[in-house]
Amino acid sequence: MSAEPGAPRTVVVTGATAGLGYWASEQLAAAGHRVLLAARSLDRAAAAIESICSMVPGAEVEHVALDLADLDSVGAAAAALADRLPDGIDALVNNAGVVGSHEQRSTAQGHELQVGTNHLGHFALTARVLPLVERRAGRIVHLGSIAHRWARLDRADPLGAGHYSSYRQYGRSKLAVMLFGFELAERLADVGSSVASVVAHPGFSLDVLAPDRPLVAATRAEPAWTRPAQRLYAQGKDDGAEPIVHAAVAPDVRSGEYWGPAGRMQLRGPAGRVTAEPKAHDRLEAARLWTASERAAGVAFALDALG
Repeated sequence: MSAEPGAPRTVVVTGATAGLGYWASEQLAAAGHRVLLAARSLDRAAAAIESICSMVPGAEVEHVALDLADLDSVGAAAAALADRLPDGIDALVNNAGVVGSHEQRSTAQGHELQVGTNHLGHFALTARVLPLVERRAGRIVHLGSIAHRWARLDRADPLGAGHYSSYRQYGRSKLAVMLFGFELAERLADVGSSVASVVAHPGFSLDVLAPDRPLVAATRAEPAWTRPAQRLYAQGKDDGAEPIVHAAVAPDVRSGEYWGPAGRMQLRGPAGRVTAEPKAHDRLEAARLWTASERAAGVAFALDALG
């Protein structure tokens, strides 16, 4: 990246008002970075900013409006970022996501909600802000998941739901995210771009195991005695955010890598380089997804203009 290791950077985090996005934002602010919380709700963003500033006095934290389930909002957010960050973005953390929906729901443009938000909204955002990241020789971090291990995309309709299953569709959305992230790394390298595309995942991370942040998290309902058992196979979302933060700003990260918890089955543990399923690196599958995503999002990656 263009900044020296440890130097303050400007990082945009989507879905930063709760969960992993909140913890990543707090950790980035604590390390001295400027953080823009890209999120739908002004009220929730204000609460997250208040919480971060209470933990990190003097934190430089701002909000930018973004609804990833509406491609018009994605375009407006990208334009706002270009206006506010003319010197560029050091890291874009594509964290936001929909986790489960018992009934099939749609985005503003009619795409299935989980794939439409988790993958397609971020695909469109990345295409639009890539020149800003190139300006800073920065990074794009894509939030993967161990759920990709059990997913397959429909080759004829990579963005579709078919016979809808909430769990299956979440896995598909995360496989799509990872296919895009790894393929973007290949295409950036092909044109000699200085931008890095990195995939990271949080393992099995639970809100209940994270420290209290009353302004951004609901009161825990589980009894305290359950937590030691949960910690055998899971970790708090504060720990789950660490591979994401590492992927965004650490000096030892390279384009095309996959970062996550380095413990057993990648469920918990310290951040480290980990291995994705081979299907997440399938370039033919990624090409089909890329073409379908450009068509559905109405965007094109101007990769030839980079490098």
